[in-house]
Amino acid sequence: MTIKDRLLTQLNEKTARVAVLGMGYVGLPLAVVFAEAGFTVTGIDPDERKVEALTQGVSYIPDVTTDTVTRLVKAGRLKATTDFSTLKEAEAVSICVPTPLRKTGDPDMSFIMSATEELAKYMHKGMVVVLESTTYPGTTREVLLPMLAAEDGLTVGQDWFLAFSPERVDPGRLDFTTLNTPKVVGGITIACAEVAAAWYGEALEQIHMVSSAEAAEMAKLLENTFRMVNIGMVNELAIMCDRMGVDVWEVIDAAATKPFGFMKFTPGPGLGGHCIPIDPLYLSWKMKAYQYTARFIELASDINTNMPRYVVNRILSALNDRGKTLKGSRCLVLGVAYKPDIDDIRESPALDVIGLLQKRGAVVEYHDPYIPGMTTHEGEPMSSVLDLMAAVRTADCVVIVTNHKAYDYPALLEAAGFIFDSRNALGELGKENAKVVRL
Repeated sequence: MTIKDRLLTQLNEKTARVAVLGMGYVGLPLAVVFAEAGFTVTGIDPDERKVEALTQGVSYIPDVTTDTVTRLVKAGRLKATTDFSTLKEAEAVSICVPTPLRKTGDPDMSFIMSATEELAKYMHKGMVVVLESTTYPGTTREVLLPMLAAEDGLTVGQDWFLAFSPERVDPGRLDFTTLNTPKVVGGITIACAEVAAAWYGEALEQIHMVSSAEAAEMAKLLENTFRMVNIGMVNELAIMCDRMGVDVWEVIDAAATKPFGFMKFTPGPGLGGHCIPIDPLYLSWKMKAYQYTARFIELASDINTNMPRYVVNRILSALNDRGKTLKGSRCLVLGVAYKPDIDDIRESPALDVIGLLQKRGAVVEYHDPYIPGMTTHEGEPMSSVLDLMAAVRTADCVVIVTNHKAYDYPALLEAAGFIFDSRNALGELGKENAKVVRL
């Protein structure tokens, strides 16, 4: 029996021991899905607070319930540790660590490099490794493979197996989760892809194999670049409609009645989250090595990045029309999460809006039912206001940045003196209301 056949048997019988590196928004849901499928899973993370929470059976991710974690921990299917040496006993390893951008716009590979360096210490025959962290095409082959193949005598595709399978997590979503979202898998070799697909296929509902790790890496970037470019287009459309005195929301709704050839995107105060503002720039950076400028990506990024500034300038003009200056005005920002109904502020445009308002001299407060406290770009701590309606009544300007469903928008409209609605959260209520200015 070959090493591949033996590993496939272990995966099929669920006797292969699974390790997930990085227990965040991607890693924890994935670890839970593997554990629910019958694997014994160890989550490895240097953050002692996460490890302690999981050891106590407590979830810190909204998409995973504490009841689920408690049940799996008690059953011995899920455990967590900061000790990377447990990798020497693992047969299947998934790397789910952050991949942010540096301030210079270059990919920050430090988390992937650190996790891979630790894993390299414990590489052995009969192991399958899958990178899930979003990155530029070529990372799996050019970065991970040399680091993990350093052990003499181990041949990838025969003694061990390496693949890329991009995460597709959309926090707060209930219809598509880690379990039922189709999983793309591409390997360094065909054997690598087959082993990785067999492993993931034991826990996830649908696997789609592609010919290489690079194809899987590029597929992930296409998904997010598609959204980034289209959001950039409607953000620019909003700017153009404002110049012409046309209601951009009416235009979008009208276009969306076409049953073919159109997909609805909506404008907003900027991009947020762990994927769309960041991932396409990995591709843009990579293409510079090929003497090519990714013009769509860079143009869309420029438009989207400047939307918070555009929003603040619109607020300044609207206050001026009402005989007030932005400097000294009380501004209440509603919603600082990067999307509705979650507690995630990664890359949230609200932070840019708050910072720009403060630089213009505004007195800024915020309210978010999911985020009781946060730190601004300037490193200053802020807390969500406790009495929302009192803050609305005393604000010179209420800025809707994130359209949480928990807000009572008719009540907010009645109490507020002026609302800048960057998400059209008020809908028809705000369309002809003198209190409201919409993006």
